[in-house]
Amino acid sequence: MAENEFPGWHGTTIVGIRKGGEVVVAGDGQVSLGQTVIKGSARKVRRLSPGGHDIVAGFAGSTADAFALLERLEAKLEATPGQLQRASVELAKDWRTDKYLQKLEAMLIVTDGTDLFVITGAGDVLEPEYGIAAIGSGGNYALAAARALIDTDADAETIARKAMGIAAEICVYTNGNLTVERIGQ
Repeated sequence: MAENEFPGWHGTTIVGIRKGGEVVVAGDGQVSLGQTVIKGSARKVRRLSPGGHDIVAGFAGSTADAFALLERLEAKLEATPGQLQRASVELAKDWRTDKYLQKLEAMLIVTDGTDLFVITGAGDVLEPEYGIAAIGSGGNYALAAARALIDTDADAETIARKAMGIAAEICVYTNGNLTVERIGQ
């Protein structure tokens, strides 16, 4: 099988919801290779504590690539304690200009409980509209569901769980085995 014929790794939906003084990041646990589910309980949402500051990050894409990016993000946060936006911009600049990092295939959602960002390999640090960020194979489904629910009385965690449930029902690369992390202001 030629390298470009090898079926790609698919999976993951990550959603971040900022509402009512808290941010919730939720992710599913499915990792697929081609049409096969390799693992259903992967943990793609993690709590980081660089320099004693609480950060929650969720990743979509290659796990090894995402871990490399999370390590770099932690180093940037240690160099700029309490400045998530600055650390995120520095990571995105490195990711865009470093030849090794340019090959990494992942995206991140990060939050410190106040700010919520999507970081991409194209050098983007995006603050999402409506306090909702979503990435991964089922990201658009989760985003649409969360946007429909954001103006209801539901709290951030309820919205995240419902949005992930809808994405899992639609996207074959997303399951209902959730990891949910909450962080407040």
